[in-house]
Amino acid sequence: MQVFRAQEILGSENIIAVELNGVSVWIDSVDTQKKTAKVHTENNPADAKVVAVEELQEIH
Repeated sequence: MQVFRAQEILGSENIIAVELNGVSVWIDSVDTQKKTAKVHTENNPADAKVVAVEELQEIH
């Protein structure tokens, strides 16, 4: 995924499916300088981690 798309998804009013290694995640924030995103799994908001944006995949 590109950084600009991760920002669009984060700011969207719609729910857009995103996966990290086949697991559904929510994007909490995007760091455009480092090209990373803070994400958490759907069922565990406390388990947040920072990953490279390019590891995220939008599911259509």
